Amino acid sequence: QGVLVPGLGTFAVVREQINGTEEVYVVRRPVFQLDMDMSCLRELVFPTVMIPGDIEIMPLDYWWLSQTNSLPPNMVRGCVEETILLYSFQLRDRQRPAFAFENIGILSCQDNVLCMQFHCSCIAGLESQDICVALLLT
Repeated sequence: QGVLVPGLGTFAVVREQINGTEEVYVVRRPVFQLDMDMSCLRELVFPTVMIPGDIEIMPLDYWWLSQTNSLPPNMVRGCVEETILLYSFQLRDRQRPAFAFENIGILSCQDNVLCMQFHCSCIAGLESQDICVALLLT
């Protein structure tokens, strides 16, 4: 399952088969598919990530988020939208702030490359058997 964050992109978990020298590994790893206004991304390069079509993409659940912090869902939605808008304005103005997602990773821009770097704990939480392979792939 994936989660669409409107104006920013989609987070998903993909299964990937890797052929090792002695065995085949099937790992689950997080991916992020950027979906921002192209005018914000002038002069920036970002990896092309394709989420397979068989993965169900759900919209961000503002009600669930509101339950985790005791704020009304409409206030949570407004905060998320304003934060993404501010981030896109900063990118457009050639500022390169990092965008941290708690327990997930950091969207950062280094040498004009915008990419998502997932925390090791996030990857390890998805894959219990072949953590090292999933870490290397991500």
